[in-house]
Amino acid sequence: MKKRLGLIYGGKSAEHEVSLSTARAVMQAVDFDKYEVIPVYITYDGEWRKGQSLAKPVETIEELRLKGNGEPQKDSIHQFINGAGLPDIVFPLLHGTNGEDGTVQGLFEVLNIPYVGNGVLASSAGMDKITMKQLFAQVGLKQVPYVYFNRSNWKESRDAFIAEVEEALQWPVFVKPANLGSSVGISKAADREEFIEAVDLALKFDRRVIVEEGVDAREVEVSVKGNDDPVCSVSGEIKPVTDFYDYDAKYKDGNTELIIPAAVTKSVQEEMEEMAIRAFKVLDCAGLVRADFFVTADDEVLINEVNTMPGFTPTSMFPLLWKNSGVPYSTLIDELIELALERHAEKAKIQYTMD
Repeated sequence: MKKRLGLIYGGKSAEHEVSLSTARAVMQAVDFDKYEVIPVYITYDGEWRKGQSLAKPVETIEELRLKGNGEPQKDSIHQFINGAGLPDIVFPLLHGTNGEDGTVQGLFEVLNIPYVGNGVLASSAGMDKITMKQLFAQVGLKQVPYVYFNRSNWKESRDAFIAEVEEALQWPVFVKPANLGSSVGISKAADREEFIEAVDLALKFDRRVIVEEGVDAREVEVSVKGNDDPVCSVSGEIKPVTDFYDYDAKYKDGNTELIIPAAVTKSVQEEMEEMAIRAFKVLDCAGLVRADFFVTADDEVLINEVNTMPGFTPTSMFPLLWKNSGVPYSTLIDELIELALERHAEKAKIQYTMD
């Protein structure tokens, strides 16, 4: 019997369009002989729209924007919970706020539905760059220096935080919203004037900001999959044409060079794999993670961050790294679904009574 697979995409997030591209790619690769595919579209306003089961993949992104009845439905999540019943398993193809940050994972936990990817803790901690870096420090992972503050701090003591940045870090710096992905709201600043503009931009997307010291290094990534015994892919290097790997470089320009496998020594590859798995475990990750590193000219390895729901189109780095490690895209989807079912079965062993 086919499993009822719910593909959830869109979302009330700045990464809504990225999610739609991911959903289209997964729908075109998933095995319709194995799964009854149920599309679930979350609009920009947060309205959940559950579609009819699909017999074949959609062709265009516009087909994924499921139509409602024209009236806003504040309680529209009932369309997902009720109707034809809950899916057997869900694949949340959501990036950013309200999708990758543990919120929707909490819903699935309450509903007791198996779901692909990381749980509440890993998702929320991995989404928040400040918390993530603090946890990395606890297990001795090497990182670039950073400082952080929130909107009210900035409003009340802007000059003090500028002084702190200048004392703790060297120009240039990277200014980022603490809770967002896909390089949305990220800027590079080489002086005070650019820094102020960068912070104002970042605060449009989150109430907290992290500032990281720039480093002269190559950007190299490793994909990780698994549950209690994660494994790593080959590594890949990113060479953006722009000054850094921003949103346009990732999703619009199409001319960023991806080198797979990355030209790194065996010892650097092994160090990245060891650090990626250590990061995976300290966050209690499950299913999938992409770990991003800086590799300096003298082969020092610094972890930048992990992404608990990385880009997942066939041309995204996470699937490409696994393709070059011998795992095709459609097989990767199947493996992630099986990992989700495995984790759900493991959680089912937990006792909730005192008997």
